[in-house]
Amino acid sequence: MAAKWSGGHSSSVLCLDVSAEGLVASGAEQGELALWDGGGSPVAQLRLPPAEDVTSVVFSARRPSTLYASHGETISVLDVRALQEPLQRFHVNEEEINCLSVNDTDGFLAAADDSGAIKVVDLESKKVSRSLRHSNICSSVAFRPQRPQSLVSCGLDMQVMLWNLQKARPLWTMNLQECDVEEESSQSAGQFFNPPLAHSLSVASCGNIFSCGAQDGKVRIFRVTGVRFEHELEFQAHSLGVSQVLFMPEAYWLLSGGNDGKVLLWDVSSNVGKQQKSPAKSPHRRKAQAAASSRKDGKLNKVASNEHPGVVPKLSIEHGEKVNWLSCAEIKGSRRVLVADQTSSVSAYPLPEP
Repeated sequence: MAAKWSGGHSSSVLCLDVSAEGLVASGAEQGELALWDGGGSPVAQLRLPPAEDVTSVVFSARRPSTLYASHGETISVLDVRALQEPLQRFHVNEEEINCLSVNDTDGFLAAADDSGAIKVVDLESKKVSRSLRHSNICSSVAFRPQRPQSLVSCGLDMQVMLWNLQKARPLWTMNLQECDVEEESSQSAGQFFNPPLAHSLSVASCGNIFSCGAQDGKVRIFRVTGVRFEHELEFQAHSLGVSQVLFMPEAYWLLSGGNDGKVLLWDVSSNVGKQQKSPAKSPHRRKAQAAASSRKDGKLNKVASNEHPGVVPKLSIEHGEKVNWLSCAEIKGSRRVLVADQTSSVSAYPLPEP
């Protein structure tokens, strides 16, 4: 059963994050920001002017008292020890921000927005160091752990991109629709009208494996190899769009949340491990992929990966509301998945031990 955390918000909760010290931050519509202790009690609240929706919150990895919050086109930098007027504001995006990510050295902050832009702010100079771009809304961006110059992004242009901050162009791009090109003959008619608009990304703690959740209800797993990534695995996870994916600290345990009101826990370690040892990863195969275009890359890897109908969730939670955000917290010695949805409460569900 879920514990309901209430009293922090009066409107729909849109985003969550957990600090290294176990403090939970949540952002909601109309500029509402709240901090919660591990017991689910609100400890501080703030309304960020001018009351625009708080769409993403992220704690600094190096300084857990520093919280970055996006609201409208603005990023506010806050001190959670005294939640009041922001210490600093960045106004570098031209349209509403959808997602923030901070690298693990706390050197760069990336903000993805509705124009398709990803503005990367150098937190030392406090200036934009890179402007990266999708051709449609950029829904999610994530720095890779242990690789402070590297990040991945996805958007409603159905593109997944790998970037390095030394270059303004993506190192590698994959179109999710082209990944699926070989399946089209077997798709049901309904799926033609449900293109894989990409909503959410999460990178595993190893930094080389990342997941993407899309509007077609599928979760796709990719492996970064040098300056490109390969399509490892995909499976039908939800009956409606996948709004959130989140890799947990364990190797390849993945949470997904959907517009179907379900929260699912997956263990993809055996599938990722099998793919690693498969002949598809031979040097000859790599050479063929290096010579291929992005489109061909998706097709080649589709052959190697196939869909895995045998991937089944370890845990299925019938949450009942469309999932806006997922996070994971250690509370009183056991783990909880925290779920933000259309209501003003945060739900906390117990998770099994690995």
